[in-house]
Amino acid sequence: MLIRKLFKFENAHIVRNCSSERCRSSIHGHSYRVEVLLEANALDHGQMVYDFGLMKGTIRDVIDAFDHAVCFWDKDDAEYIRLCKQFSTRWIAMPVSPSAEQFARMFFVIIDALLQQTVMANGEADVTLHSIIAHETDTGYAQAFRADAVNERMGIIRLEDVVFSEQCQAEWKDPEMYKKLLDGRRFINPAVPRQVEI
Repeated sequence: MLIRKLFKFENAHIVRNCSSERCRSSIHGHSYRVEVLLEANALDHGQMVYDFGLMKGTIRDVIDAFDHAVCFWDKDDAEYIRLCKQFSTRWIAMPVSPSAEQFARMFFVIIDALLQQTVMANGEADVTLHSIIAHETDTGYAQAFRADAVNERMGIIRLEDVVFSEQCQAEWKDPEMYKKLLDGRRFINPAVPRQVEI
């Protein structure tokens, strides 16, 4: 069974080397919508694949870090990167160009790691990340699957190569969240008292 949770954020970027001149040479923004699709072959004690409320924690924090931020490719012009950091307290450095395709891949890598490092506490079975859909516009989106996330021909995305500004991190419920993720520490979902035996 699949479930889907939709997140929204506003973001600015330049996508270097793309065909559209406006896109590759001018900072511009989009109203992004990101869909996180989870799948499982069984349901938890609440008879859900994964409680949508749980997705309002670290998963939402990661995606919300991109809201009102500027994203840049860490291989871009050094002066451009310096100016992005100087004039925006909210920025994210990415190891790939910030296209919709790469947003979908990057969110897959980060959210997959978060789920794998989460201790499930309510009978969740084999919950896995199915895919990420990153809508850049109302009419265009990219969807990344596991094979895409690890496809080196599309560019390597390692957790340690995605850098969030201090301001982005400070606004997380747990400002140490990404450091914990990088260190391989566990995230623990809250225990749930069972009211009715299944």
